[in-house]
Amino acid sequence: MKFSSLPLISSLQENLKTLEYTQATDIQEKAIPLILAGNDVMARAKTGTGKTAAFALPILNNLLVTPNRATALSVLVLAPTRELVQQIYTNFNQYSINTDLKVAAVFGGVSIKPQVSNIAEGVDVLIATPGRLLDLLFNKHLSLDELSVLVFDEADRILDLGFKAEIDRIMQQVPEKRQTLLFSATFDDSLYKFSKLLLQDPQVITIDEKTEIADSVEQLVYTVDADRKRELLSYLIGSKNWKQVLIFTRTKQTADDLAKELCKDGIKAQSLHGDKSQGARDKALLEFKEGKTRALVATDVAARGIDIVDLGYVVNYELPYVAEDYVHRIGRTGRAGKSGLALSLLSPSEEWLLTAIEKVIDERLLQQWLPGYEPDLTKVSAPKRPENKKKARDKALRGRNSNNRRRK
Repeated sequence: MKFSSLPLISSLQENLKTLEYTQATDIQEKAIPLILAGNDVMARAKTGTGKTAAFALPILNNLLVTPNRATALSVLVLAPTRELVQQIYTNFNQYSINTDLKVAAVFGGVSIKPQVSNIAEGVDVLIATPGRLLDLLFNKHLSLDELSVLVFDEADRILDLGFKAEIDRIMQQVPEKRQTLLFSATFDDSLYKFSKLLLQDPQVITIDEKTEIADSVEQLVYTVDADRKRELLSYLIGSKNWKQVLIFTRTKQTADDLAKELCKDGIKAQSLHGDKSQGARDKALLEFKEGKTRALVATDVAARGIDIVDLGYVVNYELPYVAEDYVHRIGRTGRAGKSGLALSLLSPSEEWLLTAIEKVIDERLLQQWLPGYEPDLTKVSAPKRPENKKKARDKALRGRNSNNRRRK
């Protein structure tokens, strides 16, 4: 369906033309009419399918056609990370240009004073991380009394990062009569349970029942000894002249160490993770987008917050403990129909993680050896799979929760 066929007002249609939005995606085609009609919506679609436009456009449309709309905050969008908040904020501003709507973003890691000033000037739409929103509510800088629409974006990640307690506190200040929208890349039992506390008779949308990787993404797996991963990575970046590479690690320490080692190899690299100040994170992202940094080494804090249309290469330096994160990681490349390469460097002890990923994507990934970097099989006995996979996953999530909740 073309955007021009959707019942959006002329000012939004003109903005969409300027942005060269022509064909609506499946999630946009299904969600926009339901949200325009005032329904609660629970929607699942994989990353990179245009979920932000699916809820932002009908929200803006309904605000603009509401006579005598409230002068207080009307719409609240909650997102799990600072990067995602900034991305949603940018989209809302693009869609609402040349209107009188005011959009603001609030998140931790930066001074709260400018954010307080923006809110004091009046805001129609606020995009926020849960922690910073609670700071503003606690200090009486903000009221949710007139809220009419509440959105949870990347709801699965909000739960993964341990924000349930914060959400419970926020919900105590939200009016019962409201429209609630929940968007997520995955659905599981915990999310369904979460949704029952928030939504009233929701319309449920599921796009792409099977977790699929975009056809534009080529997936490669190189088996290599753990202590030679960095050497192989530097060789590939240099010999193949990769100009812009997003590299994922499981821990902040590994991200920092790898970025330093790549710099020693003559590859300009920076790290990105939750321990970095917001200023440092913004600078690292900007320099990476502008091509001033060749390699960006990130933890999963960046998996759903980076949107670079022309990003050609994603490397899993370490496979994630949570198999679904693999999909979100490699979804950073091959966007908007562009081709991309997703390379995973697999040490023999990580094969159990690859098996979990193959189950999620319903696809077998062929392991290859690169000449000169073959694994030393004399060192390998049996795959060192943890005795309890669930415990390993839970441990990873607990570590991620404790490190991220303090900083949102």
